[in-house]
Amino acid sequence: MPHTQPGSAPPAGPPGSGTADPGSSSSSDDTLDLELSQQWGDLLALREGNDPAESRGGPPRRGGLLDSPADWPAAETGVGRFRLVPVHLARDLPLIAAWMNDPAVAAFWELAGPESVTEAHLRPQLEGDGRSVPCLGVLDGAPMSYWELYRADLDPLARHCPTRPHDTGIHLLVGGVAHRGRGIGTSLLRAVADLVLDHRPLCARVLAEPDVRNVPSVAAFLGAGFRLGAEVELPAKRAALMVRDRALRHML
Repeated sequence: MPHTQPGSAPPAGPPGSGTADPGSSSSSDDTLDLELSQQWGDLLALREGNDPAESRGGPPRRGGLLDSPADWPAAETGVGRFRLVPVHLARDLPLIAAWMNDPAVAAFWELAGPESVTEAHLRPQLEGDGRSVPCLGVLDGAPMSYWELYRADLDPLARHCPTRPHDTGIHLLVGGVAHRGRGIGTSLLRAVADLVLDHRPLCARVLAEPDVRNVPSVAAFLGAGFRLGAEVELPAKRAALMVRDRALRHML
């Protein structure tokens, strides 16, 4: 995901594009291939203006691949009123690029440099098919974090660990030093996971994949109701696959 990060830890790094799980069995590989075929077929149908849910006799799906995060309401949290606001490049690039040049962020996201580096990361998402939506996290009216919501089942991550249709991934960095190390990231991770589960009815799991070495980040996900699903080898890191299950959301 560039990969995300809670406020109580150093920002987690860029999105998952991993390496295959060496422990995968051939049967699980076959299942994954079948799932990916179905998912890519759905993606192509959407690109052609058709609704794959309707074509299979189900109710029509609206709101694109991620059910329109721009329309989701604000969340009342223990640290303030929080809202996800989709990135507008001309408005938000300077701020996001400044955050990417914070050494604590750059160590994981690897996007330090001129604004053109951050722009090259954002533009494909903004001009793409909607499988990844970059957002600012706005707390009590002030932008203070950067998020990416993405379809994990349509992401390269799905090549390296089993995913399910409509699994939703999140990447996060907390931009302001004043918001780090105080548990704010944990509160916001829980709020965003709840927003996903509330507004994406077909999504049964929210996923994240922080670097296993980022112990405070993993702890923040655990505090936000995620569980450690596995460790996964990705091209740039060994990741802790964090999972928030719809079925367990009121228990953790």
